[in-house]
Amino acid sequence: MRRQVLSLIVENNSGVVSHISGLFSRRAFSMDSFTAGHTADPRFTRVIIVVNGDERELDQIKKQLAKLEDVVDITELTPNESVCRELMLVKIKADEQSRQPIITATLEIFHGHIRDAAPDSLIVEITGDQGKLDAFLTILSEYEILELARTGLTGLTRGTKDVKNF
Repeated sequence: MRRQVLSLIVENNSGVVSHISGLFSRRAFSMDSFTAGHTADPRFTRVIIVVNGDERELDQIKKQLAKLEDVVDITELTPNESVCRELMLVKIKADEQSRQPIITATLEIFHGHIRDAAPDSLIVEITGDQGKLDAFLTILSEYEILELARTGLTGLTRGTKDVKNF
């Protein structure tokens, strides 16, 4: 099993996300993460999909995605040639005694931000790769996590060689 991050440029048409998710459903492929957002060109949307599978499954996923008429380009984001990040917001129960250790872990160790402070809780924002976010959650395991939201992975290739003008 191998993890693969695919960056798709798709035409900004209604139903394109449905077409992509339908393909995964019909073919019984699973997605670990799916994010979509505007590009610099309003005609296109960037979709980042994280999948796991053997080489045959991953190859099949790319071939099937390439057949969709709204898909303009597919690029694999490899760890050495791309920058990938995820955003996580965590609401943590924090009284006077636990507040300072949480703040220290957030700001000094993980370079996060306190986005909200209430008398009984903190909302922390952490951005980084999945390993960093998972490590932060491990540090927080002794505290009560009230709510958690993760955006899913997003990323771009390094440099200009993969930049395409459509």
